[in-house]
Amino acid sequence: MKVKELVKELNLEVINPGENMERTISGGYASDLLSDVMGHSKPDMVWITLQAHVNVIAVASLKDLAAIILVHGQLPDVEVIEKAREEGISLLGTVSDTFLTAAKVYESLHRNGNDKR
Repeated sequence: MKVKELVKELNLEVINPGENMERTISGGYASDLLSDVMGHSKPDMVWITLQAHVNVIAVASLKDLAAIILVHGQLPDVEVIEKAREEGISLLGTVSDTFLTAAKVYESLHRNGNDKR
């Protein structure tokens, strides 16, 4: 499943399309601890978090993640959106909470045969 397909299926808001909308998603990772994401996420995963600061973009870039989904209607500052633009990171949003978003991502990826963890 591609990022753009997940956006459509989950009705996610595209805060910054980045360069990854055509990227195939390998799985998902839900965490608000940056060190946890750095230590355990894998390339091409979608990261689900409520953190909406500039360091999230740095971690996503470092780990080569497919996209970031901000939950609880979190809206990043202009600085964060600009950094996502610079790094080519797809930044998405939802009003749903982390648990529900993770469940929906899991269901979508498994239905489409894309969770390769």
